[in-house]
Amino acid sequence: MALSFCGNDRGSNAYSVDKGVLDNGCFVDALNLVPHVFLLFITFPILFIGWGSQSSKVQIHHNTWLHFPGHNLRWILTFTLLFVHVCEIAEGIVSNTQMESNHLHLFLPALMGFIAATTSVVYYHNIETANFPKLLLALFIYWILAFITKMIKLWKFAEASLGVQYLRFCITALLVVLYGLLMAVEINVIRVRKYVFFANPQRVKPPEDLQDLGVRFLQPFVNLLSKATYWWMNPLIIGAHKRPIELKKIGKLPIAMRALTNYIRLKDSYEEQRQKTEDPEKSPSIWKSMYQAFGGPILLSSTFRYMADLLGFAGPLCISGIVEHLHNSTEIDRTNKTANMTFGVFFMSSTELLQNTSVLAVLLFLALVLQRTFLQASYYVTIETGINLRGALLAMIYNKILRLSTSNMSMGEMTLGQINNLVAIETNQLMWFLFLCPNLWAMPVQIIMGVILLYYLLGDSALIGAGVILLLAPVQYLIATKLADTQKSTLDYSTDRLKKTTEILKGIKLLKLYAWENIFCDRVEETRGKELTSLKTFALYTSMSIFMNAAIPIAAVLATFVTHAYIEEVRLSPAKAFASLALFHILVTPLFLLSTVVRFAVKALVSVQKLSEFLQSDEIGDDSWRNGEMYMSLEVGKKYKYHGDTKAINRKGRYRMDNYEQPMRRQLRPTETEDVAVQVNDGFFTWGSNLSTLTDINIRIPTGQLTMIVGQVGCGKSSLLLAMLGEMQTISGKVYWSNKNRYSVAYAAQKSWLLNATVEENITFGSPFNKQRYKAVIDACSLQPDIDLLPFGDQTEIGERGINLSGGQRQRICVARALYQNTNIVFLDDPFSALDIHLSDHLMQEGILKFLQDDKRTLVLVTHKLQYLIHADWIIAMKDGSVLREGTLKDIQTHDVELYEHWKTLMNRQDQELEKETEMESQTTLERKTLRRAFYSREAKNQIDDEDEEEEVEEDDDDNMSTTTSRRSKIQWKMCCRYLSSGGFLMVFLMVSSKLAKHSVMVAIDYWLAAWTSSNPHNQSLADPFLNATNYTQNDDTQISQHLSYVPVFIILCGAAIALCLITSLTVEFLGVAAATNLHHNLLNKIIHAPIRFFDVTPLGQILNRFSADTNIIDQHIPPTLESLTRSTLLCLSAIGVIAFVTPAFLIALVPLAVAFYFIQKYFRVASKDLQDLDDSTQLPLLCHFSETAEGLTTIRAFRHEARFKQRMLELTDTNNTAYLFLSAANRWLEVRTDYLGAVIVLTAAVAAIWSTSQSGLVGLGLTYALTVTNYLNWVVRNLADLEVQMAAVKKVNSFLSTESENYEGSMDVSQVPEDWPQHGEIKIHDLCVRYDTMLKPVLKHVNAHINPGQKVGICGRTGSGKSSLSLAFFNMVDVFEGKIVIDGIDICKLPLQTLRSRLSIILQDPVLFSGSIRLNLDPERTCTDDRLWEALEIAQLKNMVKALPGGLDAVVTEGGENFSVGQRQLFCLARAFVRKSSILIMDEATASIDMATENILQKVVMTAFADRTVVTIAHLVSSILEAEQVLVFSSGTLVECDSAPNLLAQENSLFSILVRTHK
Repeated sequence: MALSFCGNDRGSNAYSVDKGVLDNGCFVDALNLVPHVFLLFITFPILFIGWGSQSSKVQIHHNTWLHFPGHNLRWILTFTLLFVHVCEIAEGIVSNTQMESNHLHLFLPALMGFIAATTSVVYYHNIETANFPKLLLALFIYWILAFITKMIKLWKFAEASLGVQYLRFCITALLVVLYGLLMAVEINVIRVRKYVFFANPQRVKPPEDLQDLGVRFLQPFVNLLSKATYWWMNPLIIGAHKRPIELKKIGKLPIAMRALTNYIRLKDSYEEQRQKTEDPEKSPSIWKSMYQAFGGPILLSSTFRYMADLLGFAGPLCISGIVEHLHNSTEIDRTNKTANMTFGVFFMSSTELLQNTSVLAVLLFLALVLQRTFLQASYYVTIETGINLRGALLAMIYNKILRLSTSNMSMGEMTLGQINNLVAIETNQLMWFLFLCPNLWAMPVQIIMGVILLYYLLGDSALIGAGVILLLAPVQYLIATKLADTQKSTLDYSTDRLKKTTEILKGIKLLKLYAWENIFCDRVEETRGKELTSLKTFALYTSMSIFMNAAIPIAAVLATFVTHAYIEEVRLSPAKAFASLALFHILVTPLFLLSTVVRFAVKALVSVQKLSEFLQSDEIGDDSWRNGEMYMSLEVGKKYKYHGDTKAINRKGRYRMDNYEQPMRRQLRPTETEDVAVQVNDGFFTWGSNLSTLTDINIRIPTGQLTMIVGQVGCGKSSLLLAMLGEMQTISGKVYWSNKNRYSVAYAAQKSWLLNATVEENITFGSPFNKQRYKAVIDACSLQPDIDLLPFGDQTEIGERGINLSGGQRQRICVARALYQNTNIVFLDDPFSALDIHLSDHLMQEGILKFLQDDKRTLVLVTHKLQYLIHADWIIAMKDGSVLREGTLKDIQTHDVELYEHWKTLMNRQDQELEKETEMESQTTLERKTLRRAFYSREAKNQIDDEDEEEEVEEDDDDNMSTTTSRRSKIQWKMCCRYLSSGGFLMVFLMVSSKLAKHSVMVAIDYWLAAWTSSNPHNQSLADPFLNATNYTQNDDTQISQHLSYVPVFIILCGAAIALCLITSLTVEFLGVAAATNLHHNLLNKIIHAPIRFFDVTPLGQILNRFSADTNIIDQHIPPTLESLTRSTLLCLSAIGVIAFVTPAFLIALVPLAVAFYFIQKYFRVASKDLQDLDDSTQLPLLCHFSETAEGLTTIRAFRHEARFKQRMLELTDTNNTAYLFLSAANRWLEVRTDYLGAVIVLTAAVAAIWSTSQSGLVGLGLTYALTVTNYLNWVVRNLADLEVQMAAVKKVNSFLSTESENYEGSMDVSQVPEDWPQHGEIKIHDLCVRYDTMLKPVLKHVNAHINPGQKVGICGRTGSGKSSLSLAFFNMVDVFEGKIVIDGIDICKLPLQTLRSRLSIILQDPVLFSGSIRLNLDPERTCTDDRLWEALEIAQLKNMVKALPGGLDAVVTEGGENFSVGQRQLFCLARAFVRKSSILIMDEATASIDMATENILQKVVMTAFADRTVVTIAHLVSSILEAEQVLVFSSGTLVECDSAPNLLAQENSLFSILVRTHK
């Protein structure tokens, strides 16, 4: 057949123009080519020149800047145009097959139109980003020309009375409309931008976001195609492979998505709701305000969702069309042919085109691509809105926290826990609800549509299948609610287990010394047992849920097809069978999800309830000065209005939270005009209940002077300060501030409050850094020695997540903060409470008298230390909530002699205590010592680590690039194996085999269905309309019976599949439980039996993380991920297998697809892991900031730093939201790509099937499977990525499993040790050398000593001289690498540890008690009688106290023994040592942390109760061992002196006498 433009059919004169030029159809088509060719000629040179010069352009963000009006409309119209052109091409090609010779004019113009339309959009995009509007003229001309030529064609068709019934007419009409619309868009651009025909074109500037290079989230600014395919994410995701994504890389959020913008939106609509509700008690509806603020995007998302769902039904319909028309010849009866010829060419009707299988395959592909694009767009919009909503809610909660009344916090109406839950849980619940909420209204529609289509395909039997699905749906819901409940109980058990584990780890030294670790380990295991029972229930319900999900479609298909076989007259054709199979697959998802969505909706209702209660709770009283609205001046009493724009938005559109006054610099005035800084008149204040806490307060605070407030505990001193700060509720009366003063008050609360920040940031607290001032403050608070101990000096992080400081250190930092601030007024609330006497004096002299008084600052000081009253300029004495006296010390001395005398006696008592304290080593040195200890051990570890790291670095340098990438993209297969082997090989084998069996059976079912439906050669209905019904029944009985013979096998296969579904879901979940059980058990045992050195070196938090977060991941997250991963992988593989079996040609196309898939998943996994880490790491500071603010409310408000804290909160929220947005955009990126891959798979499968000559049933089978692939491909990748992140938990746990245990065995057998050993308590130390670790230097060198039975021995030496190490050596807790200790004739290194440690007793410096009963603390082994325990308590002087407690010996001890004082705790430890009747007692600095009285008791007990035992006292106060019969003095690891105390004192220059003299 020759090619010619107008064709050369016989007898047709294609090129004649006798009837007029325009009446020749071929000429009109040729005319249509002109505009397309014109456009290509003009644009190509411009594009090439443009692209050539583009490299020289400066790369800025504006290349994503879209600023021509009608931008999105133009893209949508162009896409529609392209689609119509595709239809036109298809129609032309199909019509051409009906002609005798090839008529190129039928499809060539359409093809050119397609190319021109593509070019037009590329051209437009380049012009827009280059901002060259003049060049748009070419497009304008093109639209006009195309419009005119198409119009001519349409007019000619209408003239020849060809109407809508012909497809070509419809297409032409559509094109005319589209070209017309595009022309209108172009005219609009000219109208707005005035770039041509106008004298002055309009200038435009890019939006603020694009000018800011920090904004990297470009989704709102890129063009439609890039938006839909997330093309702009490519550089980020591909770049992640080279170097990890950091916070810098993801930049800032665009303004419209920032928390502040959204907060203002939500707040405005919330306030609007508040004004609408007449009843002030009723809270404004949060639902309505959320809808008002964020309803638009949700509706948009729902629209996308509906489009996607409707397009989803195109799949099954196309499949049914393809299968049906595969073998019905597309030849149309030649008789109709002449009827449809006009202009000498063939015109086809619309239905005919849809009977062409190739056309259907292309349509199927396009429908899939579109459906997936819409679906991802819908997801993205909801997620973005959800994140915006969360940001707004967080800001709203935070603002509320800053205004909460203090009484709320202290009276327990609003606990910190509740606030943390609001932030961490409720806002996330609402966000998740928003993510899922389009499903609420999209799913019912989807279900109804699906059922209607099924009914259309299968008739009544479809309703039975749908019925099965609907009946089982409530069961799903039930399981879902049960799951939630079980999860709650699991959580309770795991919190309990964590508490017990924490206790063990904190008291691990004691447990090891007393050989009790196994007893306490069993306590944890017991709780873990309960937790595991709960986990097993959880696993059961999860597996039921998974099972239902897999089994419901099988059951529905079974019910439908079997009923169909028995009821319907009509044979089931492959086309209908596979279309309905695909429909059932579509129906399952919404039904499964519906239960989840409903659950989330219920949770969201609860969350909103909690939120609205919180937002309605009491706020702090709006005092005049708090809003900065007015200031009081005392002399005039006038109200000064404060002029400022307190609205949150200045009308210019720049956003600010609140008006924020910087604390004013203080002007130094030679003469202070006012002598009163604060005055309270007739004040009655309360903490919320109507009883006033403070009554009838009339006081004044003189300016620039030191005012002290004194009184007994609980008389309302702190309350008075807070009342002046406006924290209390005023019943009546007024607080006046002189108008110069109330900008900000430096306030140090009684309970110290630190930020999670460096020491320096805690002290400067947002003020500018001034080195001289900073140094002065640190000296005044004597913080320098403490700072020197910290690993990074004053740049060390302290606070909740940082290093734990002791109470005194924390308090001094808070005082330093108050001193450093440049404010006129300083309030210090009992700053001396946690300080010892030296520090208090120093602080009083240097800090308060010198630093503050020099500055002439007004100072109010609450204190108990009456000896400082002599420094006060003004004294306020309080009693029972009212002022007792006010005046100078002299006034009080003359007017209230009684009070003065009372004070004097108290002062004398304090002075006596002072003398006592100076004898003892001060508390501060102790605190510093503990700090030093914590770091000493850690530094040693760090040195070792550093050496290792250096070696590693050297190796890495060679091939830096390759190693980093390989190290980051490897999934830890080793860890996977480790995890599976923890689950047990039997379970793994069961899981693998059942999974394989299940998927084989599933394929078998569908294959059987294909065979069954294809079995009948006449694929028409049984009662063929052309045959008479009567003759029919006799001759085809055989056929019916043959038809029904397929049913039993079908039923058996379905039954087997359902059973296997159950087995697989159970095996996976229980494999998970088994693995979790083993891993935790091993971890706990390893850690508890690790040497003590391990605990010195490993931070407690790190160990706890293994038991909390990592164990939680292993318990609850890995099993479902593993299940999902294996399921989706096997589904994809079986689908590909089936397609390859049906059409082997498909395998050729599979290679490039597989390569593409490999690269997509490779890049995505790395990026996803990084983004997930970022999301996690940015979430923690945000939550901490909230809890921190709630704790330090009074301080923040006193300082007036609300605005700064709000700003910080907004920054943290935005950072976290950015990470989360990028993570979700990366997920969309992946899903769009895998979905398009899936669509290509469907297309290739369909094309391969059409060209090959396989059975129509098998083709249906292949296509149905191809459709499922699109759903599961992205799950494979996402689960892989998740599993990779989760396996890190296994890796961390595993790293602890390799720690060495202590050698518990010993070389002697337990039977060889006498029952009553040690009988006498004789100790011989022979040439002893000790070190903490094989890598470290020895701490004791060649020590020789001999201690006789029953001797009282004292050991002393300076800090770090090795005295404590000796005590550990007795218990074989450290590495004795030379020499030996022999106790009663046995070398202790040979003994089993359990035996050795259970026969000695020790009292440690820090008293450790465990939560439980007193009995558990004295005798966890339960070996002693009650009398023995009472005796021990009596010796320790505790008997009466314990008797008084409810329950006696079984009285409760709270965590850490917090319900007893430190002294009592130490006495309990003494009783504990006494219960164990050992002949050797070691006291390691046991009197360090107790008061004189308790210490006296201890000494007495030791002398009497332990008279016949050997007592070794390690003393840090030399005075306590002056009576010792033998004293060992150590200096840097060697024993320097050994004699009785009096002898050593007699020698003037002995180290001992020097120590006694210097009180060290």
